[in-house]
Parts: sequence; structure tokens; C-alpha cells
Amino acid sequence: MKIQTARALPCSAALVAAGLLLTACGSSGSDSGQQAGNASFEGRGPITFVAGKDSTGVVQAALDRWNELHPEEKVTFVQLPTDADSQRQQMIQNAETKSDAYTVLSLDVVWTSEFAAHQWIDRLPENRFPLQKMLRPVVETAKYRGNLYAAPGSSDGGMLYYRTDLLKKAGITEPPATWSEMTADCARVKKLPEAGDMSCYAGQFQKYEGLTVNFAEAVHSAGGQVADADGKPDVDTPEARKGLDFLAGSVEDGTIPKEAITYQEEDGRQAFEAGKLIFHRNWPYVYSLAQKSKVAGKFAVAPLPGLNGPGSSSLGGHNLALSSFAKNKATALDFMKFFSSEDSASTFLKDASLAPPYADLYDDASLVEQYPYLPVLKESILRAVPRPRVVQYGDVTSAIQREAYAALAGGKSSAQALKDLQAALQKSAAQ
Repeated sequence: MKIQTARALPCSAALVAAGLLLTACGSSGSDSGQQAGNASFEGRGPITFVAGKDSTGVVQAALDRWNELHPEEKVTFVQLPTDADSQRQQMIQNAETKSDAYTVLSLDVVWTSEFAAHQWIDRLPENRFPLQKMLRPVVETAKYRGNLYAAPGSSDGGMLYYRTDLLKKAGITEPPATWSEMTADCARVKKLPEAGDMSCYAGQFQKYEGLTVNFAEAVHSAGGQVADADGKPDVDTPEARKGLDFLAGSVEDGTIPKEAITYQEEDGRQAFEAGKLIFHRNWPYVYSLAQKSKVAGKFAVAPLPGLNGPGSSSLGGHNLALSSFAKNKATALDFMKFFSSEDSASTFLKDASLAPPYADLYDDASLVEQYPYLPVLKESILRAVPRPRVVQYGDVTSAIQREAYAALAGGKSSAQALKDLQAALQKSAAQ
């Protein structure tokens, strides 16, 4: 099995990349009517929506709007744990038992291939969703072998949050574009009396999916790659080592505080909002929450820094997929259209800073005036590099987390961690 990146592959290449003949390659997915592939979208009645914990409150608000309009087809929100690994595990367990308890799944964009290949989710009719109005990289995350298996619900791009008030007071007029600039800016800011006890930078470094994201960003932002153009593992390189060296070296010298190797998204957000961090890598949802915190009006966002210039984000976001084992699929398809609509995306943007899949919203002057981070976010998404899209994604991300964490925690050198990671990915590819 080769690692398949998010670029489109022809049918034969996709079969090679997946290494498994799990589903036959079909048409482009431009089905009309009520069927796509072998799925039959019939039945109306109550359904469930399954996603990670909603820290913003916007999901339940959207479900309330739907339920008020559809009292006979109500949607119940099944909230899973915050961390992505636990979400994926519970969704897979439900699918493996062929349970109908889960109807519409909120999938991390990198899970589409895995869930589609195992036939845990249905192929969808493309004409039910306005894909032509969405950003192309976002739409590609919802496809497997050229067919649509999910509806893009939200996108995501990592951004650098930084304290504008402290940088200005330290005489710094622009956010850092490189890692070395960020380190130098930190040193200047920490000379201020009010910043002496602050830490420089944090991302998501606990041993979970967030570490896979942050590791991949560091590697790509140093000119490296996890896989080459042919989809083969290619992470044991000098460029990748520079990326991992930045992370591991920053923990060692204190640029990244030691406690940050326990951080998930919410831990870092809370630390930034509490005034403990000068710079912080996180997703756009943090923006609206931080505006209600003690740092309101004192921060802005910029592209992630890299080795020699602006870095590359991992492409994030969530897609809506329909469980193959669910009941009331006609209701489910209508709900997916409602939840992924441009109106819903606009509401999620305004109320929770969730990155919309629709291109027009990023260019709306009134929205940009209200949400000045939108141009940065759009560029982050368009420049983003996807994590490996593979059928055996669990094996790949577990290997990345294990080796990257060993380097950050000081258990291995970057060179040894990447050598061991290369071997693990090659072993997975050979299976």
C-alpha cells in the first residue's frame, strides 16, 4: 500500500495506492435521482448526528433549527470525546457492529478514504450538494476514487495567533514569517516586565491526532514531505529532520514550554487566552472564543511561520458522511444538505469562527471587515498540505504520533525518530 495524498488519482492508481480491492471503481459520482452506487436513500424519521464535543454551542443551535422545522424527523446530537482519535475509534466500533445507532457522521477530512474503502459510509449523489461553489481542496477531501462519499461541512487551516499589544510594545511591527524570527521576537517580548513569565509558543503536541497535524506542518514548512509524488513514504530526509528538529529543539530550549507536550487544542487555547503564550498555533474556531477572553482586542492572526518563509498548514475540517447501516436515509440526506448549506456555513463562521467550505464567503467585504482573519485563513487552506489519505490511516497516524512524541519528549533524536518512522511507514505500505 502506497500512501495516497489528496491529489486525485486515476482508478488504477487508486487501487495500487490503497493496496486493497475493497470497492470497484465507478463513475465520476455525478449520479442523479435517489441513488448513488448501491445506496438507496429511503425512509423518514428520527436520526442522529455524531460528532466530537461541541465547545462552541453552534451544533446544537443548528439542530434546534432543524428540529423546529421537522418535528417528525428530529435529529439527536451524539457527542463523542474531544480528541479525534477517540472519535474515530468509536465510529469504527459502531460500523464494525453494523449498528444503526449512528446516522450522520462528522468525519475528520482525512478519514474519508478509510471509511469509504471499508464500506462504512454510502456514496452520495453529487447533484444534491453545491460543490462548484466550494474551495477545490475542500471538495477533494470528500471524495474517494473520484466519487463523493461526504458533504464538506467545514474546512480548517492552522494559523498563528499572536499578541499584537506585546509585539507593538516591544517595537515589532510585523508578525514573524520564519521560526527564527519568531524566536527572536519572543526574546524581545519577554524583556517586557509584563511578559517575563510568558512562554513563547505552543501548538498541539500530546500523543494524538493533533501531533500528527503539527508534525506534518513542521516537516512541510521545512521543505520536507511525509510521502513523495508517487505516494511512497519519504520522511527520513534532511528537510524533514529540520522540521522535527525545530519542534524537539524548541521543547529542549524552552521556546515551547514543557507542559505543551500535553496540549490538545483546548489546552493551548486556554493557555493563550490566559496570557501564558505570546504565539500559538491553532484553528480558526479559537478566534471568536478569544474575543471573549482577557486577550480580546490584543491579538491577531498570521500565516504559520516556516524555516525560510511562511509555512504550510495541514488541511483540516470535517465532512458529513452517511452511515451505511443507518435508518431513515432520506431524512439524513436532507439534513446533510441543510447542515452543509452556505447559510449554515455563514452562521458557523459568524458564531464560532468555523472555516466555511464556500469560496464566496472569504471574499465578502462585509464579512472580512467583521472577521479580518478570513484572508489569512483562505490562504492557509489553499496552501495547505493534506495528511496521508490512506485506507490504513490508523496505522500511519499512530506511527507518526509515536515517533514524533519520542523526539519531543527527549526519548530519541530527531534523526533516529525519522529513521524509525520511515521503517514503520514502509512496513505499513507493504501490507
